[in-house]
Amino acid sequence: MAVRAVRGATQLQADDRDEMIDAVVELVTEILTSNGLTSDDLISMVFTATPDLTSEFPAFAARQLGMGDVPLMCASEIDVKGALPRVIRVMAHVETTLERSAVHHVYLRGAEVLRRDLAQ
Repeated sequence: MAVRAVRGATQLQADDRDEMIDAVVELVTEILTSNGLTSDDLISMVFTATPDLTSEFPAFAARQLGMGDVPLMCASEIDVKGALPRVIRVMAHVETTLERSAVHHVYLRGAEVLRRDLAQ
């Protein structure tokens, strides 16, 4: 069993708490599903949000999936001029038998432009 990092991101239309929760639940669910993972495979998750998102913590949204025992952390993304607005990024550390090249990184809701090389 190897430890792998799985990346993902999503973009919100507005700084809205309900949209934040929906988008993060969708993102985390897709990361798990597309990589054949369960919450038991998660070691930890680090979320970042662009400075224009303050309506809720992304980790709170992930907790809605029942991840009470998974260490989750939130941070603010650096405010780079011209960067894509209203973006939540995640890096999940997981235990998996997948080779690094087989890990599926997930980019949704317009965030695909961040990593066209990884988005599928």
